[in-house]
Amino acid sequence: MNLSHLSNADLAHRLKRSGVRLRTGPFVFSIRSPLPEIRAGLQLLHAQTPLADDDEFVDYHIAINAGRHVRRWLRPQACFEVDGVEPFKPLPRAQALAMLEWGMNWCITAYGHHQLVIHAAAVAHGDRAAILPAPPGSGKSTLCAALVNRGWRLLSDELTLVSLETGEIQALARPVNLKNASIQIMRDFAPQAVFGPTIQDTSKGAVALMQAPASSVAQAGTPARPTWIVLPKYAPGTEAALTPMAQGEAFLSLADNAMNYHILGEQGFHAIGRLIDDCPSYRFTYSHLDDAIATFDALADAR
Repeated sequence: MNLSHLSNADLAHRLKRSGVRLRTGPFVFSIRSPLPEIRAGLQLLHAQTPLADDDEFVDYHIAINAGRHVRRWLRPQACFEVDGVEPFKPLPRAQALAMLEWGMNWCITAYGHHQLVIHAAAVAHGDRAAILPAPPGSGKSTLCAALVNRGWRLLSDELTLVSLETGEIQALARPVNLKNASIQIMRDFAPQAVFGPTIQDTSKGAVALMQAPASSVAQAGTPARPTWIVLPKYAPGTEAALTPMAQGEAFLSLADNAMNYHILGEQGFHAIGRLIDDCPSYRFTYSHLDDAIATFDALADAR
Protein backbone atom coordinates (compact mmCIF):
# COMPACT_ATOMS: atom_id res chain seq x y z
CA MET A 1 0.00 0.00 0.00
CA ASN A 2 1.34 3.42 -0.90
CA LEU A 3 0.38 6.98 -0.06
CA SER A 4 -1.84 7.35 -3.16
CA HIS A 5 -4.23 4.76 -1.67
CA LEU A 6 -5.16 7.15 1.15
CA SER A 7 -8.12 9.46 0.63
CA ASN A 8 -7.57 13.16 1.11
CA ALA A 9 -9.53 13.01 4.37
CA ASP A 10 -7.63 9.97 5.68
CA LEU A 11 -4.27 11.53 4.87
CA ALA A 12 -5.27 14.81 6.55
CA HIS A 13 -6.45 12.89 9.64
CA ARG A 14 -3.22 10.92 9.92
CA LEU A 15 -1.07 14.03 9.45
CA LYS A 16 -2.91 15.82 12.25
CA ARG A 17 -3.03 12.88 14.66
CA SER A 18 -0.79 9.79 14.67
CA GLY A 19 1.29 10.72 11.61
CA VAL A 20 1.59 9.18 8.15
CA ARG A 21 4.33 6.55 8.09
CA LEU A 22 6.43 6.61 4.92
CA ARG A 23 9.00 3.97 4.06
CA THR A 24 11.82 5.58 2.11
CA GLY A 25 14.62 3.12 1.46
CA PRO A 26 15.87 1.65 4.76
CA PHE A 27 14.07 4.26 6.90
CA VAL A 28 10.55 4.79 8.20
CA PHE A 29 9.53 8.40 8.79
CA SER A 30 6.39 9.31 10.71
CA ILE A 31 5.26 12.74 9.51
CA ARG A 32 2.75 14.99 11.23
CA SER A 33 1.59 18.40 10.04
CA PRO A 34 -1.63 20.44 10.05
CA LEU A 35 -0.39 22.49 7.08
CA PRO A 36 -2.36 21.91 3.84
CA GLU A 37 0.75 22.59 1.74
CA ILE A 38 2.49 19.62 3.36
CA ARG A 39 -0.49 17.36 2.62
CA ALA A 40 -0.65 18.57 -0.99
CA GLY A 41 3.11 18.18 -1.42
CA LEU A 42 3.08 14.61 -0.12
CA GLN A 43 0.17 13.70 -2.39
CA LEU A 44 1.98 15.10 -5.40
CA LEU A 45 5.59 14.05 -4.78
CA HIS A 46 5.24 10.92 -2.63
CA ALA A 47 2.19 9.31 -4.21
CA GLN A 48 4.08 6.06 -4.90
CA THR A 49 5.97 5.98 -1.59
CA PRO A 50 4.98 2.87 0.39
CA LEU A 51 3.33 3.16 3.78
CA ALA A 52 4.79 1.33 6.77
CA ASP A 53 2.55 -0.76 9.00
CA ASP A 54 1.30 0.79 12.21
CA ASP A 55 3.28 -1.66 14.35
CA GLU A 56 6.61 -1.12 12.56
CA PHE A 57 9.52 0.68 14.19
CA VAL A 58 9.74 4.35 13.25
CA ASP A 59 13.24 5.74 12.75
CA TYR A 60 12.27 9.42 12.87
CA HIS A 61 9.14 11.16 14.18
CA ILE A 62 8.87 14.45 12.27
CA ALA A 63 6.46 17.36 12.61
CA ILE A 64 6.11 20.48 10.46
CA ASN A 65 4.04 23.04 12.35
CA ALA A 66 3.01 26.64 11.84
CA GLY A 67 5.05 29.32 13.54
CA ARG A 68 4.08 30.32 17.05
CA HIS A 69 2.31 33.42 18.32
CA VAL A 70 2.34 36.30 15.87
CA ARG A 71 4.33 34.26 13.33
CA ARG A 72 1.18 32.28 12.59
CA TRP A 73 -0.24 35.32 10.78
CA LEU A 74 2.44 38.01 10.34
CA ARG A 75 5.16 36.82 7.92
CA PRO A 76 4.08 33.23 8.69
CA GLN A 77 6.73 30.66 9.51
CA ALA A 78 7.03 26.87 9.57
CA CYS A 79 8.91 24.94 12.26
CA PHE A 80 10.65 21.57 11.85
CA GLU A 81 10.65 19.14 14.76
CA VAL A 82 12.17 15.66 15.06
CA ASP A 83 11.54 13.48 18.11
CA GLY A 84 10.36 16.52 20.05
CA VAL A 85 13.43 18.66 19.26
CA GLU A 86 13.70 21.65 16.90
CA PRO A 87 17.24 21.36 15.50
CA PHE A 88 17.18 24.54 13.44
CA LYS A 89 15.42 27.87 13.12
CA PRO A 90 11.98 28.29 11.53
CA LEU A 91 11.71 29.14 7.84
CA PRO A 92 9.09 31.16 5.95
CA ARG A 93 5.96 29.04 5.69
CA ALA A 94 6.13 29.14 1.89
CA GLN A 95 9.25 26.95 2.22
CA ALA A 96 7.55 24.29 4.39
CA LEU A 97 7.61 21.55 1.74
CA ALA A 98 11.30 22.05 0.99
CA MET A 99 11.93 22.19 4.75
CA LEU A 100 10.39 18.73 5.10
CA GLU A 101 12.71 17.19 2.49
CA TRP A 102 15.78 19.00 3.81
CA GLY A 103 14.86 17.98 7.33
CA MET A 104 14.56 14.31 6.34
CA ASN A 105 18.07 14.50 4.88
CA TRP A 106 19.29 16.16 8.07
CA CYS A 107 17.90 13.30 10.16
CA ILE A 108 19.79 10.72 8.12
CA THR A 109 23.09 12.60 8.21
CA ALA A 110 22.77 13.42 11.93
CA TYR A 111 21.85 9.94 13.15
CA GLY A 112 22.38 7.36 10.39
CA HIS A 113 25.88 6.30 11.42
CA HIS A 114 25.34 2.58 10.86
CA GLN A 115 26.30 3.31 7.22
CA LEU A 116 28.62 5.60 5.31
CA VAL A 117 26.68 8.71 4.21
CA ILE A 118 28.18 10.55 1.24
CA HIS A 119 26.97 13.90 -0.06
CA ALA A 120 26.48 12.53 -3.56
CA ALA A 121 23.84 11.58 -6.06
CA ALA A 122 23.63 7.91 -7.01
CA VAL A 123 21.98 6.29 -10.03
CA ALA A 124 21.92 2.68 -11.17
CA HIS A 125 21.98 0.85 -14.49
CA GLY A 126 20.69 -2.61 -13.71
CA ASP A 127 22.39 -3.62 -10.48
CA ARG A 128 25.43 -1.36 -11.06
CA ALA A 129 25.58 2.08 -9.48
CA ALA A 130 27.38 5.32 -10.28
CA ILE A 131 28.23 7.59 -7.35
CA LEU A 132 28.27 11.30 -8.23
CA PRO A 133 29.92 13.31 -5.43
CA ALA A 134 30.12 17.04 -6.01
CA PRO A 135 29.71 20.38 -4.20
CA PRO A 136 26.60 22.56 -4.69
CA GLY A 137 26.42 24.26 -8.08
CA SER A 138 28.21 21.47 -9.93
CA GLY A 139 25.15 20.28 -11.85
CA LYS A 140 24.99 17.03 -9.88
CA SER A 141 21.22 17.03 -9.28
CA THR A 142 20.47 18.18 -12.83
CA LEU A 143 22.55 15.34 -14.27
CA CYS A 144 20.92 12.90 -11.85
CA ALA A 145 17.42 14.07 -12.83
CA ALA A 146 18.24 13.77 -16.52
CA LEU A 147 19.62 10.25 -16.17
CA VAL A 148 16.60 8.94 -14.24
CA ASN A 149 14.32 10.33 -16.93
CA ARG A 150 16.26 8.35 -19.54
CA GLY A 151 16.18 4.89 -18.03
CA TRP A 152 18.62 4.97 -15.11
CA ARG A 153 17.29 4.14 -11.63
CA LEU A 154 17.25 6.84 -8.98
CA LEU A 155 18.97 5.82 -5.77
CA SER A 156 19.34 9.34 -4.37
CA ASP A 157 20.09 12.84 -5.62
CA GLU A 158 21.59 14.02 -2.35
CA LEU A 159 22.74 11.24 0.01
CA THR A 160 24.48 8.05 -1.08
CA LEU A 161 24.11 5.38 1.62
CA VAL A 162 26.85 2.73 1.62
CA SER A 163 26.42 -0.38 3.78
CA LEU A 164 29.39 -0.94 6.08
CA GLU A 165 28.79 -4.69 5.95
CA THR A 166 28.22 -5.39 2.25
CA GLY A 167 29.50 -2.23 0.54
CA GLU A 168 26.24 -2.00 -1.41
CA ILE A 169 24.31 1.23 -1.95
CA GLN A 170 20.90 1.43 -0.33
CA ALA A 171 18.32 3.42 -2.28
CA LEU A 172 16.24 6.30 -0.94
CA ALA A 173 14.35 7.18 -4.17
CA ARG A 174 12.96 10.45 -2.84
CA PRO A 175 12.16 13.63 -4.82
CA VAL A 176 15.06 15.28 -6.65
CA ASN A 177 15.93 18.78 -5.42
CA LEU A 178 16.44 21.17 -8.37
CA LYS A 179 17.61 24.75 -8.06
CA ASN A 180 17.44 27.97 -10.05
CA ALA A 181 18.07 27.53 -13.81
CA SER A 182 18.00 23.74 -13.48
CA ILE A 183 14.26 23.85 -12.79
CA GLN A 184 13.27 25.09 -16.24
CA ILE A 185 16.00 23.04 -17.91
CA MET A 186 14.48 19.86 -16.49
CA ARG A 187 10.89 20.93 -17.20
CA ASP A 188 11.89 21.29 -20.85
CA PHE A 189 14.03 18.14 -20.91
CA ALA A 190 11.48 15.88 -19.18
CA PRO A 191 7.98 17.32 -19.68
CA GLN A 192 6.48 13.99 -18.56
CA ALA A 193 8.04 14.32 -15.09
CA VAL A 194 6.03 15.57 -12.12
CA PHE A 195 7.29 18.76 -10.45
CA GLY A 196 6.24 20.47 -7.27
CA PRO A 197 5.77 24.23 -7.06
CA THR A 198 8.80 26.48 -7.42
CA ILE A 199 9.71 27.84 -4.00
CA GLN A 200 11.39 31.23 -4.15
CA ASP A 201 13.94 33.00 -1.96
CA THR A 202 15.31 30.00 -0.07
CA SER A 203 18.92 29.89 1.14
CA LYS A 204 19.62 27.98 -2.11
CA GLY A 205 17.69 30.35 -4.35
CA ALA A 206 14.64 29.07 -6.21
CA VAL A 207 13.92 25.40 -5.48
CA ALA A 208 11.56 22.83 -7.00
CA LEU A 209 11.21 19.13 -6.21
CA MET A 210 10.82 16.53 -8.97
CA GLN A 211 8.92 13.35 -8.16
CA ALA A 212 11.06 10.21 -8.14
CA PRO A 213 10.14 7.86 -11.01
CA ALA A 214 7.62 5.24 -9.89
CA SER A 215 9.91 2.43 -11.06
CA SER A 216 12.73 3.74 -8.86
CA VAL A 217 10.43 3.96 -5.83
CA ALA A 218 9.20 0.40 -6.46
CA GLN A 219 12.82 -0.85 -6.42
CA ALA A 220 13.93 1.18 -3.40
CA GLY A 221 14.37 -2.00 -1.37
CA THR A 222 16.85 -3.41 -3.88
CA PRO A 223 20.48 -2.35 -3.26
CA ALA A 224 22.94 -1.66 -6.06
CA ARG A 225 26.61 -2.49 -6.45
CA PRO A 226 29.01 0.51 -6.62
CA THR A 227 30.68 0.35 -10.03
CA TRP A 228 31.76 3.87 -10.99
CA ILE A 229 32.70 7.07 -9.18
CA VAL A 230 32.10 10.14 -11.34
CA LEU A 231 32.71 13.73 -10.18
CA PRO A 232 30.47 15.86 -12.44
CA LYS A 233 30.91 19.51 -13.32
CA TYR A 234 28.62 21.55 -15.52
CA ALA A 235 30.82 23.74 -17.76
CA PRO A 236 28.93 25.86 -20.33
CA GLY A 237 30.12 25.50 -23.89
CA THR A 238 32.21 22.38 -23.35
CA GLU A 239 31.92 18.94 -24.89
CA ALA A 240 31.21 16.00 -22.64
CA ALA A 241 34.52 14.64 -21.36
CA LEU A 242 35.23 11.74 -19.01
CA THR A 243 38.74 11.88 -17.52
CA PRO A 244 40.22 9.12 -15.30
CA MET A 245 41.24 10.11 -11.78
CA ALA A 246 44.08 8.76 -9.69
CA GLN A 247 42.97 6.60 -6.77
CA GLY A 248 44.48 8.91 -4.15
CA GLU A 249 42.68 11.94 -5.55
CA ALA A 250 39.41 10.00 -5.74
CA PHE A 251 39.79 8.82 -2.13
CA LEU A 252 40.23 12.39 -0.87
CA SER A 253 37.22 13.57 -2.89
CA LEU A 254 35.00 10.88 -1.40
CA ALA A 255 36.31 11.49 2.11
CA ASP A 256 35.67 15.23 1.75
CA ASN A 257 32.07 14.51 0.73
CA ALA A 258 31.42 11.83 3.35
CA MET A 259 29.10 13.38 5.94
CA ASN A 260 30.06 11.02 8.78
CA TYR A 261 33.61 10.02 7.85
CA HIS A 262 34.97 11.71 10.99
CA ILE A 263 32.49 9.80 13.14
CA LEU A 264 33.02 6.36 11.62
CA GLY A 265 36.80 6.62 11.88
CA GLU A 266 38.48 3.37 10.82
CA GLN A 267 35.21 1.97 9.51
CA GLY A 268 34.80 4.99 7.26
CA PHE A 269 38.38 4.72 6.04
CA HIS A 270 37.93 1.08 5.05
CA ALA A 271 34.51 1.73 3.48
CA ILE A 272 35.89 4.44 1.20
CA GLY A 273 38.98 2.35 0.49
CA ARG A 274 36.77 -0.50 -0.70
CA LEU A 275 34.84 1.87 -2.98
CA ILE A 276 38.08 3.15 -4.51
CA ASP A 277 39.39 -0.39 -5.03
CA ASP A 278 36.16 -1.57 -6.64
CA CYS A 279 35.26 1.44 -8.78
CA PRO A 280 37.18 3.27 -11.51
CA SER A 281 37.00 7.01 -10.84
CA TYR A 282 36.51 9.86 -13.29
CA ARG A 283 36.05 13.59 -13.58
CA PHE A 284 33.21 14.46 -15.93
CA THR A 285 32.51 17.85 -17.54
CA TYR A 286 29.43 18.49 -19.63
CA SER A 287 27.20 21.24 -20.98
CA HIS A 288 24.47 19.33 -22.89
CA LEU A 289 22.34 16.73 -21.14
CA ASP A 290 21.91 14.52 -24.21
CA ASP A 291 25.70 14.25 -24.52
CA ALA A 292 25.99 13.50 -20.81
CA ILE A 293 23.44 10.69 -21.04
CA ALA A 294 25.20 9.22 -24.09
CA THR A 295 28.47 9.22 -22.11
CA PHE A 296 26.91 7.41 -19.15
CA ASP A 297 25.12 4.91 -21.40
CA ALA A 298 28.43 4.15 -23.10
CA LEU A 299 30.08 3.70 -19.70
CA ALA A 300 27.36 1.20 -18.74
CA ASP A 301 27.69 -0.67 -22.03
CA ALA A 302 31.48 -1.00 -21.74
CA ARG A 303 31.69 -4.02 -19.46
